[in-house]
Amino acid sequence: MAVLGTGTMGAGMAGSLLRGDHEVTVWNRNADRAAPLKDQGATVADDPAACVADADVIVTMLYDESATADTATTFLSAVKDGAVWVQSATVGPAGARRLADLAQHHGVAFLDCPMLGTKEPAESGKLTALASGPAGGLESVRPVLESMTVKIVNAGTEPGRASALKLACNAMVSTLTAATAQSLAMASELGLEPSLVLEALDGGPINAPYTQMKGRSMIERDFTPSFGIDGVVKDVDLMIDAVDPRTSRLLQAVRSAYVDASVAGHGADDLAAVVTAFENDEGFQG
Repeated sequence: MAVLGTGTMGAGMAGSLLRGDHEVTVWNRNADRAAPLKDQGATVADDPAACVADADVIVTMLYDESATADTATTFLSAVKDGAVWVQSATVGPAGARRLADLAQHHGVAFLDCPMLGTKEPAESGKLTALASGPAGGLESVRPVLESMTVKIVNAGTEPGRASALKLACNAMVSTLTAATAQSLAMASELGLEPSLVLEALDGGPINAPYTQMKGRSMIERDFTPSFGIDGVVKDVDLMIDAVDPRTSRLLQAVRSAYVDASVAGHGADDLAAVVTAFENDEGFQG
């Protein structure tokens, strides 16, 4: 099988496939990002067409729709008969439908299959796959998906439905992270130790393990990227474009916080760095 795009997510997904005893060929625009997978048993291809030539399943995990479409145009003509293209980047429902049309034009089976999770779940094979497409296509790649995931959610038979579900889920991720940052910054400005917020929430009905994890990262100023600020902005833009302005009214405010963090130099940092957008002039006192 083939994995195209071995960044933060794709490298972890390829590693999980290798641990699942799949033969994996990988490709990345920056070859240095793919090279470490060779030590894990992957074959590193020089170009996308060579990457997919012998693959029964092709997974793409590139940055956005544009990068995915550009890469697909170089490999689709090389896909062998019967292979399935599993498109896992976050591209939004309209983007997924356009990519499905591109695959259909080349006679290639297509599965809309974005992933829920970040760096650590990708590396440990604990992602959640959101899938939509013909039932036969999903079943044919289920063993591959099971090597990378703990759950597969079937969103329907039409491309775009899984990508719509991904946006709805990522709206919660981006909003919850920003809300956590706001609460910690409020505590700091009011003269409290921000860690008291996490202590107070822990064990209660509105607590979440994710809140505790990102909250600790904010307090410790650990912004090692698992999902970058600029990636969040890209995804929130897709959310806002996909729905009515009334539906996205909260996302408009959330977006501004992530944009401010990016402008301040945190674009490549983890989304926990959104806390910097809530700091007052004295800075976060955690």
